[in-house]
Amino acid sequence: MRPEPSHETEPPKPRRGIYLLPNLLTTASLFAGFYSIVNGMQGHFHRAAMAIFVAMVMDGLDGRVARLTNTQTAFGVEFDSLADLVSFGLAPALVAYSWCLHDLGNFGWLASFWYVAATALRLARFNTQVINMDKRYFQGIPSPAAAAVVAGAIGLSSEYQRFPAMLLAIILGIFLLALGILMVSNIRYYSFKESPFKERVPFVTIIATVLIFAGIAIAPMLVLFLAFLVYAISGPVLTLKTLRVRRSQRHRGE
Repeated sequence: MRPEPSHETEPPKPRRGIYLLPNLLTTASLFAGFYSIVNGMQGHFHRAAMAIFVAMVMDGLDGRVARLTNTQTAFGVEFDSLADLVSFGLAPALVAYSWCLHDLGNFGWLASFWYVAATALRLARFNTQVINMDKRYFQGIPSPAAAAVVAGAIGLSSEYQRFPAMLLAIILGIFLLALGILMVSNIRYYSFKESPFKERVPFVTIIATVLIFAGIAIAPMLVLFLAFLVYAISGPVLTLKTLRVRRSQRHRGE
């Protein structure tokens, strides 16, 4: 006897393919990083620095678009990490080396390599710990913010050109070493992922926001560099403040 045909419907097979919009933004971020490297090799350092900031905008949009449209996938996460390594690891390091770090000999290319390696380690750690992380904070400075400090320094120096090249190379080399350490450290940085748009804020916050936008319109490279430099310093300051509070609480308990 033949077995009766089953009336149970088979589970639908997963559709192959990728979501276009978020991955298109990730591709745009990757393109901006590659464009930055090409311009750095050709000596257009201001344009190379601006391309890194464009990559930051695209990188910030792809994740938010994926969450808003419910198109988050494992493929998108991996693609985003690889694009970040190029745009915020290789691009700043190679542009910095082409700009002035080559004058420092072995220290120049070793500082550049350290920065790339630290970016790769930072991204790998983020991908493995993202589920258990406190969403309010990053562990280590994010690679886009670190790249913004490097890009801002290069763009600002190429605009004004008032300092000796060797001095700029030494300062930039120290920046690369310090930012690499901050990326792989356990220092916490505020993530800004909790949206304040639905909450009441002081009136001075609105005024400060307007002034920041005005500053970016007048002197974009200077304002962006200072903003991300302050953010890079805020991590160690926040950590020292937290340790100080815990120490005082411990003394009170004793």
